[in-house]
Amino acid sequence: MIRRTAVAGALGLVVAAVAAGCAPALAPLPETGYPWHTDIVATTFWVGEVFDPNAADGSQRISTYDSHWWESYGGCDGIVRNGECRTEARTAADDYFPTAMTPRENPFYLDLPYDDVNDAVGFAERGEVIPWAAEHPYAADVDDRTVSLMKNRWVVLRKGARLCYGQIQDAGPGEYRDAAYVFGSDDRRPDNARFNGAGLDVSPALNGCLGFTDLDGQDDRVDWAFVDDDDVPDGPWTRIVTTSPVR
Repeated sequence: MIRRTAVAGALGLVVAAVAAGCAPALAPLPETGYPWHTDIVATTFWVGEVFDPNAADGSQRISTYDSHWWESYGGCDGIVRNGECRTEARTAADDYFPTAMTPRENPFYLDLPYDDVNDAVGFAERGEVIPWAAEHPYAADVDDRTVSLMKNRWVVLRKGARLCYGQIQDAGPGEYRDAAYVFGSDDRRPDNARFNGAGLDVSPALNGCLGFTDLDGQDDRVDWAFVDDDDVPDGPWTRIVTTSPVR
């Protein structure tokens, strides 16, 4: 397992190359100790979004792991217009933070299609499929349904010459027990067929940090891997680190 300084060094090389006007076509993939998932469609979601009021999972005022996500986060992670919470462009000048509110939790968040708390199968098998389930402090909570082994875990994402980091705060899109994709080592495609076969959703902060072409589209693709806490380099994603439990 490489340490924080090694990951930060890889990121520094990319930043230096960009500054020199000779950005590589792809940022080097840091060795995280976990498999990389490549060329995965990523859509964008945000706290407060309501994309389908008639669907059980159509509102981002709540998440899989936080039934009070709106309150925990601090409100709409975007701009409220005509009573609706809408997304917005994020820039490096503001560390990709929201422009109209001050978040209480990390704005660099994402979801993956594995719910280890509410889904009965996901909970039953999480001790076997989640790679860190046998490690401290997770091992003591494997049989405790009030604790998630996924919430707040870090993920590193790459798009082109950019590397960014985020924390898991929800499950989806479209599927909730796709263990073979989420934890597999064979770079398989997600089971989800909705939203252009998306394999994860990312927050507006990650959308901006990664340089997505669309604020709310389904054509951007990323590479991603889990990363341990100690291997996350300092960056805008560490200004606020979410530590809240399941609510």
